Amino acid sequence: MTDDHLYGPGVMKYVKEAEKFLVQKEKQIARIKKLKFDTIAVHGLYTVEEALSQNQGSVIEPLYLATAQAYRDSDEMEAALAYLIPTWCYTRIANPTTYYLEWVLALLEGYQTGYDTSCLVTASGMSAIMLAVDSLLVKQKEGAEKINFVSSFQLYGGTFQHFTVRKMKERGIEIRWVDHQDDVEEWKAKIDENTRFLYSEAPSNPQQSFCDVKALVELAHSWEIPFIIDSTCATPALMRPIAYGADIVIHSLTKSITSGGLAIGGALISRKPIATKIKNENPLFKQSFAEYVKFLPYRDNGPAAAPLNALFALNDLRTLRSKMDLVSANSEKVAEYLSQHPKVYQVDYLGLESFSLHNLAKKFMKLVDSDDGKGKEVNRYGHLLSFRVDGPPQNARKVFDNLKIIFRAGDMGRIKSIATIPAISTHLQQGEEARAKADVPPQMIRLCVGAENPDDIIADLDQALGSL
Repeated sequence: MTDDHLYGPGVMKYVKEAEKFLVQKEKQIARIKKLKFDTIAVHGLYTVEEALSQNQGSVIEPLYLATAQAYRDSDEMEAALAYLIPTWCYTRIANPTTYYLEWVLALLEGYQTGYDTSCLVTASGMSAIMLAVDSLLVKQKEGAEKINFVSSFQLYGGTFQHFTVRKMKERGIEIRWVDHQDDVEEWKAKIDENTRFLYSEAPSNPQQSFCDVKALVELAHSWEIPFIIDSTCATPALMRPIAYGADIVIHSLTKSITSGGLAIGGALISRKPIATKIKNENPLFKQSFAEYVKFLPYRDNGPAAAPLNALFALNDLRTLRSKMDLVSANSEKVAEYLSQHPKVYQVDYLGLESFSLHNLAKKFMKLVDSDDGKGKEVNRYGHLLSFRVDGPPQNARKVFDNLKIIFRAGDMGRIKSIATIPAISTHLQQGEEARAKADVPPQMIRLCVGAENPDDIIADLDQALGSL
């Protein structure tokens, strides 16, 4: 792991001890990778042996609320803070509870993809986005090097603000927008030697834009740059972009993964290695990007996840596959009802055969470990949809205000159904012109269907639409 000449014998004693531990850990990871998706989601890396030997037999992963780790002596402390041995040292840098969540997410995103993965859990989805893109938006030449990145225009409102205000206005970084992210030629026309990465959100929130993940990966790699995708709405239960070669996957854990609605969090999962032509003296930058970010930018910037939030996410994650199957089926039924309602002029849901991007999404969005009876996985499209109420914007507000069961909130991905009007909430700051370009009209109601009986949700929508 390191040069014996740089450190004393006491430090090297701990290094050699850690090497033995890491060998056992690699064997454990190899064993876990052979398990099915649901089993990995339930157990992760927390084993019966660890429970009995370290945690008094606790069946559930323990919650470590302590802010710091104590060391046996100065040699162990030096080895730890030089990153020579595994350590959690300080919760701003790492924490045992967060570690369990990071590993289960890495394993689920990498499930049956043929790639190794690493994961960093952050305080929010936005902090995961910030850490991913900032680490790549670095100048490589002296002088006025004009770097850029290419992104789909259909983004969550917070991501759009981050890119346009924090990156473009404040730092002068050029963003080259793609208006139709399903058009690979449009992406191709925006790339040059100073492009640092391609960025997509698919399915997009709220208009259900989608892209050809495999084609964009190939395009990005032909320029030796990474493809980053926010896959929050799909979750690894429905799509694992790394299977198609994606370099970095972003999640707002606050959404479908922590469906109980009790915690905020984000995740950055990277393929090993990522494609990049950026020169960085730290080998982890390319070989294990998420670990690089964790050890350096994340440590220095401090957007640490709270251990309690990590435990909430970990617990909700255990049933991810079955929940995404259920809410996807519920959403499809609701979307079909809305598509036939005379007061609704458009329904945006990838699961509808009539939706323009249905056939593209069908190639990528499949319920992991499912079987249609013919040996193929079953298509599922998640629980985010939008519908557009006929008439002036006031009609949409009237329908929205008359909902009785469905909660009115700017949240999504809950076990309970939640609706919002993006133009006055999640995408308000984007401005009218940008909303029009992103296809977020004021008549649009975003609906995230939960685990209720879908007939009750349909009845609530029916009486609300009946108010017009």
